[in-house]
Amino acid sequence: MAVDPILLVAAALLGLCLGSFLNVCIVRLPLDMSLVNPPSTCPRCKQPIAWRDNIPVVSWLLLRGRCRRCGEPISRQYPIVEAAVGAIWVAAALLYGITLHALAAALLGTILLGIGVTDGRHYLIPNEYTWGGLVLGLALSLAGGADGFLNAVLGAATGFALLFAVAQVGQWAFREEAMGGGDIKMMAMVGSFVGWKGVLLTVFLGALLGSLIFVPLSLRKKRLVPFGVFLALGAAVTFVMGDAIIAWYQHFLHGE
Repeated sequence: MAVDPILLVAAALLGLCLGSFLNVCIVRLPLDMSLVNPPSTCPRCKQPIAWRDNIPVVSWLLLRGRCRRCGEPISRQYPIVEAAVGAIWVAAALLYGITLHALAAALLGTILLGIGVTDGRHYLIPNEYTWGGLVLGLALSLAGGADGFLNAVLGAATGFALLFAVAQVGQWAFREEAMGGGDIKMMAMVGSFVGWKGVLLTVFLGALLGSLIFVPLSLRKKRLVPFGVFLALGAAVTFVMGDAIIAWYQHFLHGE
């Protein structure tokens, strides 16, 4: 879809800034820290990070990935997440134009990235991602009228109920917690964006990806499976390609 280059630049800049904020969420939410105070500092020398050293991607490159004062290496996570969110916002604009659907895609993509990184590192999905995303999904669905809002509510309810049922069955079968509450709340959030059919596809894709990629490794190394990572990947695919995949499946099922 043709989009004014100036608007694409604006989308990129907004995405970069939100990526910088997402890094703060990734670092602080698992520690139950405020997202506002205290200001960001170097973990080694405790020097507050000046505004000129906090420009997304650019500052990391100019500083060559090190603290200006003490030379402590700065994680590559920061520019990677910032650039990724910038790319998400540009891609949303290119795919859907300057529309509410593009805004929904960009916001969901940003939240899913935060969930994926946080769950992959800490085996934790903070409520700020899930409940905050649920509110955004329901609010954006109002633009689609009563039908759009009803679909979002039904999707959220389906996501929560389905994962809750899976968790209960898993706990009964394995006599231990098989799925965290964060995954359950995450699927309620995802459902508000993709609807109930999208929830089913997301869970299927997440389970498939988890089985193919991580489960063999976890069996060898006895690591826990951060299912939220794969649900996030499945949700992203579902949002972009879900309608086409579901249509193909229905066509295949009926042999048409």
